[in-house]
Amino acid sequence: MKVWKNSKGNRIRASDKSLVYHFCIGWLLLLFVAVFLLLNLRQLLVTDWKDFNLLHAGITWTAYNSITVLIATGVCALVVFLYYRYGYDRIKRLLHRQKLARMVLENKWYEAENTKDSGFFTDLQSRSREKIVWFPKIYYQMDNGLLHILCEITMGKYQEQLLSLEDKLESGLYCELTDKTLHDGYIEYTLLYDMIANRISIDEVIAENGGLRLMKNLVWEYDSLPHALICGGTGGGKTYFLLTIIEALLRTNADLYILDPKNADLADLGTVMGNVYHTKDDMIDCVNAFYEGMVRRSEEMKLHPNYRTGENYAYLGLAPQFLIFDEYVAFLEMLTTKESTALLSQLKKIVMLGRQAGYFLIVACQRPDAKYFGDGIRDNFNFRVGLGRMSELGYGMLFGSDVKKQFFQKRIKGRGYCDVGTSVISEFYTPLVPKGYDFLGTIGELAERRTEKKALEQSEALL
Repeated sequence: MKVWKNSKGNRIRASDKSLVYHFCIGWLLLLFVAVFLLLNLRQLLVTDWKDFNLLHAGITWTAYNSITVLIATGVCALVVFLYYRYGYDRIKRLLHRQKLARMVLENKWYEAENTKDSGFFTDLQSRSREKIVWFPKIYYQMDNGLLHILCEITMGKYQEQLLSLEDKLESGLYCELTDKTLHDGYIEYTLLYDMIANRISIDEVIAENGGLRLMKNLVWEYDSLPHALICGGTGGGKTYFLLTIIEALLRTNADLYILDPKNADLADLGTVMGNVYHTKDDMIDCVNAFYEGMVRRSEEMKLHPNYRTGENYAYLGLAPQFLIFDEYVAFLEMLTTKESTALLSQLKKIVMLGRQAGYFLIVACQRPDAKYFGDGIRDNFNFRVGLGRMSELGYGMLFGSDVKKQFFQKRIKGRGYCDVGTSVISEFYTPLVPKGYDFLGTIGELAERRTEKKALEQSEALL
């Protein structure tokens, strides 16, 4: 993937350590002088510059000159306000470049030699000064809310540092890493700037072409990266997130099966739609039926006249099937050892074999302890989300204990971290749901339309 179409961006140099200061002072001074001269243009035009002598000019400071200074200062202040208001991204670019330069300088990732300044008095000791002879080639570019930072890899002694900049970049630039790619001679870091600005509303959540859009920059491609694991404690926004996914999938031709062992919010959907279960026996039967449906479809697909090796269910025009399992850990705690073992066996087969047949699993729980995800089941959930306040242990269980990621807590409901299957963990915000939003009514309407549509199709088939 080639990002740098026209140029590599702005080269980071040692002099950029005071970039913001130099930029502001330089342009504001130029603006001040320009405005001051413009306001005094009449006086400048009538001055006889041919016989002008600065020492004997007899220049007097008048009240008008004071007014022009105040006006010029006011214009500069207004420009600063407007620039900050409408050119905030430009300011952030300067700050980012300055931080990158300071990162290199403070970590001493450069080569320098000491030189002595030759003083005017030769009998006095000359001062020693550090002269930078080599500075790493780092390029910065902001494009459509994404930061692209390119570092040249020269196999030198600073190679390891340049290959592992993600933690420094994320915390220092207050951005989230979305991609890290090694090119020939360069390492490219792609970060998302202002993550919360990419949050969308529930009306913008769209499921199409085997993907579910959850943020402006984030799509869960369930066709290619199947199965989701959603974790989070009470008050983290997990239930609203599940209801948002259910509503979006109901707008497609997907078939949904919902399990809620606590007979709580998701179980209430049973009053407006089918295939909603909350009792132990019904839930076990649903999982078994879901697995049997997957096996049956896999066999039928191979007998389909349009079947081609390597193609999935969508190629044959079949509808995706989703098993949405809330409070998964709580349910396993209700089962006997024998029942738990049998259920885990069925779920393992679904996550291992369900992608091609279009059978997908969405599991939600408070914490994904390993004993409830035996035999490597957890590793097959490609889309993973952790919402609300979670401990370091909880993040380790969700994303892997070997993940080197700094997790920060913010008091924003629906905020967390996710991995869409690319092994890159980034900040995540669930779609915004308006206060008082009627999930039950909206989902009921969608389910009723489906029922009417299926009844119409069946009547047309009979005719």
